[in-house]
Amino acid sequence: MNRVPLAERMRPKKLSEVIGQEAIIGKGKILTEIMRKKEPVNLIFWGPPGTGKTTLGRILAQEFKADFIEISAVASGKKDVEEVIERAKVNWNLKTRTILFVDEIHRFNKAQQDAFLPHVESGLINLIGATTENPSFEIIAPLLSRSRIIIVAPLTKKAILAVLRRAVKAEHVEKRISQKALDVLAELSGGDARSALGGLELALSLAKEIDEKIIEEAMGRKVWRYDKNGSYHYDTISAFIKSLRGSDTDAALYYLARMIQAGEDPKFIARRMIIFASEDVGLAGNGALGLATAGFRAVECVGMPEAGLILAHVCIALAKAKKSRDSTDAWDRAQEVAYKSMGEPVPIWLRNAPTKLMKDLGFGKGQKWEAGFHLDKNYLPKAVENEKIFVPKIKI
Repeated sequence: MNRVPLAERMRPKKLSEVIGQEAIIGKGKILTEIMRKKEPVNLIFWGPPGTGKTTLGRILAQEFKADFIEISAVASGKKDVEEVIERAKVNWNLKTRTILFVDEIHRFNKAQQDAFLPHVESGLINLIGATTENPSFEIIAPLLSRSRIIIVAPLTKKAILAVLRRAVKAEHVEKRISQKALDVLAELSGGDARSALGGLELALSLAKEIDEKIIEEAMGRKVWRYDKNGSYHYDTISAFIKSLRGSDTDAALYYLARMIQAGEDPKFIARRMIIFASEDVGLAGNGALGLATAGFRAVECVGMPEAGLILAHVCIALAKAKKSRDSTDAWDRAQEVAYKSMGEPVPIWLRNAPTKLMKDLGFGKGQKWEAGFHLDKNYLPKAVENEKIFVPKIKI
């Protein structure tokens, strides 16, 4: 029995063996060009799990004949970084490059990232970081400014199938697994090659003949690429809101279902639909806000899984509703005008006049407590009296 996991045994050793990253590998592509010039640069690989970030870092280090030091931000601390720096100083004297690969670099806090910043600046170490989270939010600005961000794309089903077929051939198990089983495995892997190879290895240990049922047993359930505090969370809710805004009911329901199946808090989704009802439907459908608010209350009362029906109901209504941002634009404009004229006095005739002295001074002059009473004056302060704040594009 081979104790080295299949995913590790199948790890590519050369750039040409990497599957599914055509956007960054190939003639004229960034990683190929870095390899061709043989001049290492600081890199941050950003992409989902199981797409080859660690593999790419190791291949680059091998090509540059550098001392490759790999640490995980989850298990390492400032002391580990200091040890790396000392080792890099020895390498420097031996005229050997040091490439430090930090897996899950977003897990390092600011102080930990600051610890190796001066050594990146001096060239003592070349940094390669791998992260599943948006570097803009998780990596300190000085490191970002000294690094190239490389987006490592999610693997397509076609790419996962290519990885699996290569593994099946290498392990000489072509006759033990059906093409349909491989299709199911590629689908269930969620674009994660490591998960796919792990599932294949487990399936091969469970039975001599591998069919779809064995694959489903090995994989358990589909690997959802979703983190309620990470990029995929925000990407999916963004796609959901944009689908509502674009009145694409099918897409809105699809992204709603993805969030629910990934375990998103249904109340979070309901709250976002309340905001959307006011921000994007607005005055074109004054009942939308009430419906969305009622939907939130219903979700609170009912709970899952039935709350999904309520969310779908509100989702469809908002997607099909006419849209208007008149109130949203007016509110933005009101804040802008108010900000630049905060020191302007309220017109005297609009001021409160609780005393005789104030009335004698003209406070509230001409006002009548009548419904719909209107004075033929500009109600805005003098400095902004010509500002137009509410400019409707729809008839109300």
